[in-house]
Amino acid sequence: MSGGLPVATIWDRHRLGITVGSVVLIFLGAIEALAVTTVMPLVAADLHGEALYAVAFAGTLATGVIGMVVAGAWSDRSGPRAPLYTAVVLFIAGLLIAGVATDMYVVILGRLIQGLGAGGQTVALYVVVARVYPPQLHGRIFAAFAAAWVVPSMIGPFLAGAVAQYLHWRWTFLGVAVLTVIAFILVIVRLRAVDLNAHPDASPDQQAAAPDGGRIGLRIILAVVVAIAAVAVGFAADAAPAIGWPLALVSIVVIAFAIKPLLPAGSLRAAPRLPSVVLMRGLVAGAFFAAEAYVPKMLMERFDFSPTIAGLALTAAALAWSGASAVQGRYGEQLGSRRMVVISAALLLIAFLGLAVVASTHALPWAVVVLWGIAGGAMGLLYPRLTVLTLAYSTPADEGFNSSALSISDATGSAVTIAVAGLLFVSLPFTGSGFPVVFALAAAVLLVASIPGLRIGDGPGAIDADAVSAASVSDPRRG
Repeated sequence: MSGGLPVATIWDRHRLGITVGSVVLIFLGAIEALAVTTVMPLVAADLHGEALYAVAFAGTLATGVIGMVVAGAWSDRSGPRAPLYTAVVLFIAGLLIAGVATDMYVVILGRLIQGLGAGGQTVALYVVVARVYPPQLHGRIFAAFAAAWVVPSMIGPFLAGAVAQYLHWRWTFLGVAVLTVIAFILVIVRLRAVDLNAHPDASPDQQAAAPDGGRIGLRIILAVVVAIAAVAVGFAADAAPAIGWPLALVSIVVIAFAIKPLLPAGSLRAAPRLPSVVLMRGLVAGAFFAAEAYVPKMLMERFDFSPTIAGLALTAAALAWSGASAVQGRYGEQLGSRRMVVISAALLLIAFLGLAVVASTHALPWAVVVLWGIAGGAMGLLYPRLTVLTLAYSTPADEGFNSSALSISDATGSAVTIAVAGLLFVSLPFTGSGFPVVFALAAAVLLVASIPGLRIGDGPGAIDADAVSAASVSDPRRG
């Protein structure tokens, strides 16, 4: 109690339903993201969609960029209610379509729609937080969101494998859809009487800082172009090599031109400081998530692991990611950003090359779990550091743009690298499979990422310890 009035919390009776519903939505999105990685090898095998395996991941990430940009602009214009409701409906629709699909193309359609919803849902929920919770509660609600990712990281892959093994892979989509409907109803009921309009006392400077319609429209168009081109790279694996490779190359060039205005100036040429931070984030994300997509697939197809046991590799990485994030939050400032980059890159390179050796020799399958745990730990050291550096290099006037750029780089880098990995997997089998080539690609992209990594600097000054700690416990998959 304070002055006779109850102390506001995220769990008080006015916000309890919104808090629970929002956290559950984040939780289910996390469960689904991890579940798909575990069960997609079964989906592709069951529906004879080997060539489209990678685009099932890349497409969702690509359309997520559209969802983020549209939801952000829509929320600024008219509040987050309609964008949130639309995004959740799209997420549910995508899950249902994928869950009842009878061929791989329908699964991909569902995944594309799901990506639109997932990207928009996250952004809209963040705006809801800004409108519903006072500033002093923001740290607590975002900590709850982070916890909603940590738990699925630990149990999601194993649970998804068990569902696929003992029920059917379709329930990893349909089950999450049903639970999302329940959480969505709770959010609707609790938000019905809440005013989600922008604060009426916004200053003229804040109103003037809002992006104009022309700039918003351009960003949406560019996001759509990036997404279409990234999906085209994925579909190149399903075409004849004479068509697939030129299509992939042209699409990558289109992405490079379209994404340039969405990133800080100089990002694509690895200009020092912030541009290099944003570029490195996209490259490292691409290397890690491209390799991750093929880890459970290799364990199941090459070493006959069950889906449940194959998911343990992802669990090991998630646990190591969370633990390493806490370590960097405590000791990262002492080590410095450049040293952190070198340590993380070295660990990732060991993991990728080790996986390539296992894939080539068909030996020591349990080493995959250890190696992927090392990779997860390396990401836990690096990912939050890049988030904090982005904020350290930002001012109040460009925090929104730079944060958006980091997410766009992350999603686009992942989508493109996963798509290219799919093309290489199908086109260049080595020692009887494409797995060694995929992990070699991840190592190559990581080496390219070391170029901006050596130019990121240590921030304009001492980095706030509280900011480091906050980033350390944030979403352990997306830092």
